[in-house]
Amino acid sequence: METVQGKITFIHHEKQYATIEYTHNGKTKTINGSIAEKDQLKLKEQKIIHKIHHYNIGDEVSFIVALSARGDKQIADCMQFLFNNELDNIINKANIENRLVGYLKKVDDDYFVKETSSYILFPLILSPWERKPQEIKVNEPVFFKLDNLKKTGKHTASMFRSEYIPDYLTAMDHFKKKKIIDATVYNVTPHGIYVDVIGNKIQGKIPVEKEEDITTIKPGDKIQIKITYLSGLKIIIERV
Repeated sequence: METVQGKITFIHHEKQYATIEYTHNGKTKTINGSIAEKDQLKLKEQKIIHKIHHYNIGDEVSFIVALSARGDKQIADCMQFLFNNELDNIINKANIENRLVGYLKKVDDDYFVKETSSYILFPLILSPWERKPQEIKVNEPVFFKLDNLKKTGKHTASMFRSEYIPDYLTAMDHFKKKKIIDATVYNVTPHGIYVDVIGNKIQGKIPVEKEEDITTIKPGDKIQIKITYLSGLKIIIERV
């Protein structure tokens, strides 16, 4: 069978297939191919591909034109990712100035950002302490940052200006001032002491230092702690 090269022009994330545009005998044609992880795993087992790929619009791919299982239509089989110049351009731009423009999208309960010039879709990672975008913002332009720039196939987006809950802003203020906090214990296990740092929205875990802590410390107790690290995705605390 002949191997064909084409470019992905559309992705249906829910149905897990991509539409590929390619040229055959001087004519432009389109064909659909599966991007489902289960089908990629089969290709990996057969050593056709080396790793699972998160497909994007603009991906150049190679494939074999084959008949579907029902035999009623042609499909792109044995699809392999080759390169994506448009994605490379976005990454290069983000390395210079990581302030990009895209459209906010929502699929089920997950948010994405579609970059305006390429239509590449990036998963939007929200902080657990970040306000979720309002429904009226969906399909509207937003500024975003591209994260994991050096991790091929694992690029994600975050809002350029995140809107955090008041508890997080208070925690950040305490972190910057190295303030000692009276935290409330809400659970104790052999793996750690879990506390409410600010209300019940900002929580953290303290390692168990002594075995007797498991029996002497109980939910409701107050423990003095300070925040040693705080970001939109992670908090580290220690006892004082």
